[in-house]
Amino acid sequence: MKPPVLFLMGPTASGKTALAMALYDCLPVDLISVDSALVYRGMDIGSAKPSPDEQARYPHALIDIRDPADSYSAADFVADAEREIAASHARGRIPLLVGGTMLYFKALLDGLAAMPAADPAVRAQIEDEAARLGWAHIHARLQAVDPAMAAEIHPNHSQRLSRALEVYLVSGKTMTELRQEQQAERGNPFSERFALTQLAMAPRDRNLLHERIALRFSQMLEQGLEDEVRALYNRGDLHPGLPAIRAVGYRQVWQYLDGECSHEQMRERGIIATRQLAKRQLTWLRGWDGLQWLYTQSEDGKTRQNEEILRQTLNLIGKETI
Repeated sequence: MKPPVLFLMGPTASGKTALAMALYDCLPVDLISVDSALVYRGMDIGSAKPSPDEQARYPHALIDIRDPADSYSAADFVADAEREIAASHARGRIPLLVGGTMLYFKALLDGLAAMPAADPAVRAQIEDEAARLGWAHIHARLQAVDPAMAAEIHPNHSQRLSRALEVYLVSGKTMTELRQEQQAERGNPFSERFALTQLAMAPRDRNLLHERIALRFSQMLEQGLEDEVRALYNRGDLHPGLPAIRAVGYRQVWQYLDGECSHEQMRERGIIATRQLAKRQLTWLRGWDGLQWLYTQSEDGKTRQNEEILRQTLNLIGKETI
């Protein structure tokens, strides 16, 4: 019998962490974070990181494992997640991977294709073209050669856009083609090795999600997000190009501290960026194979109680998993 693994995905502010903690209370699960911001130390408020008390009661692997000056790639995550999954199974428990970084989930499921090495000259050419014509133009170029990858990458995500187009220009093959070639060679080892249950949590009405996002960002500011980012800003060894500082919320507050916008503009930019993140997350999930949805609203639009969602989750997981 294959050992079980649980995925709990969803857009930001959908309630994933609270549900994961509720599952921890009633199932023998180990929580493994799948979040590109939670890996960084000193980034607590803006990443909605579980509090120290919550982490003491509900331990999460892969939280606070990097300094914000360091990078953390999808390949790093796959290696760390595989290790934590094996350790959880060795303890006779069930790994529950929870978070909203869909690229990490996808990399774990499908593996990472070997990509050509970076070419500084090609990358500089792309960045020069973007400076003259805009990143929307680069996104359109990628759309023409690799529509599947263009659908994954937001037009404002300059680093991923640049890399995806660079891979094609250097190798003559798109990232999608390279991934498909690798998958044909090695199959899908994750689903072959584990009994996988994939759950996604979201409201039916996107307006409700937008309201929750606006409320949560305002609460983050009240809780001291500006001071948290100021501490990072004052370190002197960090800059806006780092993955940690590009995280939603942190980038906007950093721009405010740099004098690029007013406090109110920063707040609005943070809310808009978070909504855009949620939209990208939902786009990923709508095309996800084998996904079972947990809606936080009933069909008539009423908010469902946490206990009801937990019962549905347990039913979807099934007694054979437990």
